[in-house]
Amino acid sequence: MFESLQLAVTNLTSPPVLAFVLGLIAVGLRSKLEIPPQIFSALSIYLLLAIGIKGGVGLRNADPTQIAAPIALAIAVGLLIPIAAFALLKVLTPLSQLDRGAIAAHYGSTSLVTFTAGLMFVESLGLETEGFLPTLLAIMEVPGLIVGLVLARKASKGQSWGPLMHEVLTGKSILLLVGGLVIGAVSGQTGYERVEPFFGGLFVGILTLFLLQLGIQAGSHLKELPQAGWGLLVFALGFPLIAGFAGVALAAWIGLSAGGAAVFGILCASASYIAAPAAVKLSLPQANPGFYLTASLGITFPFNLIVGIPLFVWFAQVIG
Repeated sequence: MFESLQLAVTNLTSPPVLAFVLGLIAVGLRSKLEIPPQIFSALSIYLLLAIGIKGGVGLRNADPTQIAAPIALAIAVGLLIPIAAFALLKVLTPLSQLDRGAIAAHYGSTSLVTFTAGLMFVESLGLETEGFLPTLLAIMEVPGLIVGLVLARKASKGQSWGPLMHEVLTGKSILLLVGGLVIGAVSGQTGYERVEPFFGGLFVGILTLFLLQLGIQAGSHLKELPQAGWGLLVFALGFPLIAGFAGVALAAWIGLSAGGAAVFGILCASASYIAAPAAVKLSLPQANPGFYLTASLGITFPFNLIVGIPLFVWFAQVIG
C-alpha cells in the first residue's frame, strides 16, 4: 500500500494533473480563465489523432492471435458496464430512468484523456504495454453508448435511430481514433518516425493545456451535485473502483502484461465526457446534463486521475 501511495503522489505532481487542479482553483476563485472553444477543439483533435496513430503502429506489429481475446473482452465489458451502472444508479439515486440511462452511457463509453494519462503514468514507471491498447479504446467507445441509450430510450419516445447512430459512428472521437489507427497501421514505424517530433514530442504539453480547460469545466458543474443527492457521489466514486479492479483482473486473466492490464482497468473505470455528451444530447435531449457531466467530468475524472490510476497500476503489479 505504501507503494500505491508513492504512485499516487507521483501522478498528482505531474504537470497535466496539476494543470487540471489549477482549472478547479480558477473556478473557485471565479476567475475568467478559459481556453477559447476553437483552440480547445483543436487540442482534442490533436490528442485523438496522436493516440490513434501510435496505436496503429503498435497494431501493425501485433500478432493477430494475441489481440483476439483482448478485443472480445473489450466488447463484452463495453456491453456489461452500462448495464451494471444503470442498475446501481437505481439503488443509489432517485434519478429517473432517462437520467440513469444517460449516465450509464457515459460510464459505458471511455475517456481518451483518462486513458492517455494512465498510459503515460504506466510508461513513466518503465512498465511495458501492448501496442494495440488504443484499439481497445476505440472498440469500447461505441457499445457502452448504445446500451446506455437503449436503457434510457424506454422513457424517451419518438427518437430516431438513424441520426443517433450517425452521430456515434461518425463523431469526432470514433472517426479520429479509427482514422489514426489506420494511418499508423499503414505507415508503420518508418512513417511514424517522420511525425514523431510533433505527435510524440509535444504530446505532454498539449495534454497539459487540455486538462487545464477540463478542470475549468469540471469545477463549473460541481454545483449540480446536490440536486441528485449523495447517492450520485457514492456512485461516481465507487463504480469506477469496481469496474477498474474487475477490468485489471480480467485483463491479467487473459494474459495481458501488468502495464496492459492496468491500462485496461483504467479504461473500464473511465467515463466519457467528449463522445457521450454529444450522443446523449442528440438522442436524449430531456436528460439533465448537470447530472451526467457532474458525475463523469466533475467527480469520476479527477478521482481517477489522482487516486484511481495509481491504485489500478498497483493492483496490476500485485496480481501480475
